[in-house]
Parts: sequence; C-alpha cells; structure tokens
Amino acid sequence: MNLKKKLARMKPHLQENNQKKDIETEELPYMDIWKDNDTEVFTYEDQHCLIREVHYPVDFTHGRYQLSDLLGVLEAWNQTDFNHSLSAKGFRVEDLFFFDTETTGLSGTGTSIFLLGYAKFENNRFVLKQHILTDPSNEIALYLSFLENVNYETLVTFNGKSFDWPQVQSRHTLIRNHVPRLPETGHFDLYHAAKRIWKSSLKSLKLKSLEEEKLGFVREDDIPGYLAPAIYFDFVERKHPEGMLKVLEHNEKDILSLITLYTHISLQLLGTDQNQSSIEKLETGKWFKKEGEQLISEKYLKDSYQMDANPSAAFHLAFEYKKQQQFEQALRLFTISLEKSVPKEQRIAAVEISKIYEHQTKDFEKAYLFAMRAIKALDAENIKEELKQKKLDQIKHRLSRISRKMRGNKLT
Repeated sequence: MNLKKKLARMKPHLQENNQKKDIETEELPYMDIWKDNDTEVFTYEDQHCLIREVHYPVDFTHGRYQLSDLLGVLEAWNQTDFNHSLSAKGFRVEDLFFFDTETTGLSGTGTSIFLLGYAKFENNRFVLKQHILTDPSNEIALYLSFLENVNYETLVTFNGKSFDWPQVQSRHTLIRNHVPRLPETGHFDLYHAAKRIWKSSLKSLKLKSLEEEKLGFVREDDIPGYLAPAIYFDFVERKHPEGMLKVLEHNEKDILSLITLYTHISLQLLGTDQNQSSIEKLETGKWFKKEGEQLISEKYLKDSYQMDANPSAAFHLAFEYKKQQQFEQALRLFTISLEKSVPKEQRIAAVEISKIYEHQTKDFEKAYLFAMRAIKALDAENIKEELKQKKLDQIKHRLSRISRKMRGNKLT
C-alpha cells in the first residue's frame, strides 16, 4: 500500500484525535507567540509537534538571486541535449524539494532530529515549512506530520546524502511501526556539487562561506549552527520559544540558500554564468568529463585555457587531443603543463609526452629524456613514500623498456 493510501486510511483517526486534543492544544504554553510567528500545532493521539509555514513571492531576493531565477534554470535544463547528475531535465520546478534538518548532534545513536525544514514551489510562490519536535517523546507526531505533508520527487540538500536523509531514515526506523514508510526519492546534493567546482579555489566549502563567496548573501544576527542543540534542550526544559525562533530563522536561511545555490551551480553547468572564472570552467569541464559528456567537457576546458592559459586546463585538454590522435596539439599542451602546472600534473604530463615519443614518433631518446623529467617531478610531489616508490618503479620500468629499444635501434 502506498503512502497516500495509508494516510487516507488514517485520516478519520487523525481527525478524531485532533478533536480530542483541541483543549490541550489551547493549553500549550506560549501559543500566542508561536501563532504570531506563523506556527500551529499538529496533534496525534497523546503527542504533538509544531508546524511553521511561511510564503515567499517569486520576486523575493536572497543575495544575488531572486527565487524566480530557479524557474528559468528549470526551463533551461529542460532544453538541454546532454546528461548530468545535477540536471533537472524532465522535472518541473514543483518537483524539487529543498530540505534541511537541525539535530541534537552530528552523529551517533543518541542523535535526534528536532527540526525538519523544507521549501517547495506551489501556486506561483515558494512555501517553506518547518516541523518542530516539542519534546523527544513526540517523534511519532513529528514524522507523521512530515509524511502527511510531503509529496515530492527529488530532494535538494547540502550534504544530505551523508547526513540529513540518513538521519531521517535512522530515526524513522525507530518508530516505523507507528508511521508510514519513507518514500523513495532522488537526490541532488549541493555540497558534493560545490566540492566539484570550488574545492581548488575556496578555503571553506561550508554553506555560510558559499553564501558569502558565491551567492552574495551575508547573514546578520544569525546564531551559529553549533548552538542549535543547546538552544533546543533549553526549549524542551523551559518551553519558551525565544531561542527556537532564532534556530528556525537560521534553518530558514539555509533552505533559501539551497534554492539559490542550486540556481547558481546550474548556471555554471549550463554555461550561462557570465562571471564564471577560468578555474570554475576548468572544474566544470572535468566534471562533465567524469559524466561522460566529452564534447561539453572539451568546450569548457578550451574556454578555461583561452581565458588565462591555465596550465591545468592545458593538461586536461591535452588528453582530449591525444584521444583524438591529434598528437602535435597534445604534445604542445602537455609541454605547457610540464613547465607550469603542479608537480602531480607535471609528472603525468612528462610520462604522456614520453609515451607519444616512444609509440608515435619512435623518438626513443626524447622518450627517455621525458621519462627522466617525470622522476624529477615525482621528487617534488607531496605524497606518501609507499605511493612515491610505486610511481618511481613504474617510471623505471618505462626507462628500461625505452633503453632496450634504443639499443635495438643502434644494432640495426
């Protein structure tokens, strides 16, 4: 039985319990403050949680972007003729479910989720909801309220594959006999996407850093995320919502940033960010190569190299020319990388040049010379000695083979 049918069967029972709880709901402490902050009570049997709901117009600005920019991104994705793991082709904007949680810790069996937050596009506006655990004993109400409201195709999170959704699944397992099954879902994880594009150019890949560096959004009067668990425990004890309202505001900003970060990363992949840097083009090209989109990868690598003669772009572009058997072009770009790139790419470039001279032009002396250059580059690499020795043995094996070919040439 699917989720909707289960909830339909439970609906009369839910309504009955909600009627029974009306009096108790009125007696929940500080409800006037909660209601002033767009929050209502959800009750189930002897449990309850809070649900806050706020609406954002499409022209709302969050940093550099309006929320409506997401609509243009979805339209652009649906006009593409290539594949990518972050592509929203085949989706409507209504299908994306921007999801974030707040928990009592980072890991371990004692970690609980006390806030489930998400935003969706509905009726030409963005609806943002937050489900709040009023007490650790009310988890059934929390997850039932969440599942009753959820109807989505694809999660969009920030490190959600590793943290948020596994936490939901873990806590859900403890109460699975009381609430419907979690629905299956796709997943766009923007932390891993950001890591692909900016790991070589940004010191920090935390969401706050990305907001400031890439989204043009600076938080004001925002609580640090690490204080959220302490604030929650204080709320459970005192019931006063003052601190929790700040946590909700923090979570709300996280969710809005998910919308604009997906927009921004999509513009990088779609090639429509006019301010895209050489490094961003390089990393995007490398990402498309991993996705198996060679033509688009080559375009980004060429653009990166043409912008500022990026030696790393030359390195990766050289492989494309080698694959196309354009060995002269490949040699030229590998040579640039050998002279100007980082030690690892210098070593690999030297080996690739040696291969071309050995197998294509049969110039064994140059093949030997560049294999020796690879050893020099290896010496400069900061890697473990065991791995360094393995790479050295491989180069020495190449030198031995080239030496035999050189001797054979002399004998003939």
